Amino acid sequence: MGGGARQEGHRKMAGKKYNDAAKRYDREHEHSASEAIELMSRLKTATFDESVDLAIRLGVDPRKADQMVRGTVALPSGTGKNVRVAVFAGGEAAQAAAEAGADFVGAEDLAEEVEGGMLDFDIAISTPEMMPTVGKLGRVLGPRGLMPNPKTGTVTVDVAKAVGEFKGGRVEYRTDKFANVQVAIGKASFDQAALVANFNAVIDELEKVKPASSKGRYIKKVTMATTMGPGVRVDVNRLDQ
Repeated sequence: MGGGARQEGHRKMAGKKYNDAAKRYDREHEHSASEAIELMSRLKTATFDESVDLAIRLGVDPRKADQMVRGTVALPSGTGKNVRVAVFAGGEAAQAAAEAGADFVGAEDLAEEVEGGMLDFDIAISTPEMMPTVGKLGRVLGPRGLMPNPKTGTVTVDVAKAVGEFKGGRVEYRTDKFANVQVAIGKASFDQAALVANFNAVIDELEKVKPASSKGRYIKKVTMATTMGPGVRVDVNRLDQ
């Protein structure tokens, strides 16, 4: 069997597993967070350790600057993944970043590598002094959501602290053009308590940064799903549970 035929076979098998899982529950029913996590564990379709992805529809208009929701949140149970961090810095800051565990550290030399297509990292951090250089990489970093930004703590003088936080479970979030926030809150192998703790951390953070100009219901819809599994709805009226 050729490579294309094998890939098509894998896609059909994955689709069949997804459809079978989707038939085993009421997709419109809304659950508490812990119920949703327990149900997801029974709907797993993949053999690898899937991510658990949280999608939240907010009652904001992201076209308005004062309603753009963006920042970072520390997940108390971590992310379960090895986060690769690139740091744009020079001198003592570069040394501190390397000692803190950054995967890539450099100044103009690192910028040249990124300009040439090196994007083997999940988070980019920069000192303020390096931002004029990093800013020129906007067309490369911007579309991938990798451009350092003071609002997310990725433009900072304390790059070592930022490296430690992002390696330890701090993740970025931001609304897309449809007012959705999507965050991976762990792995399917996490126990229920760990996932609930991460879920609550994200919800608490979003409530904390609610724009003053947002009117009506703020958290409108919440769905959780594993990477290959169907979505499970969370009751927004039971988030405090």
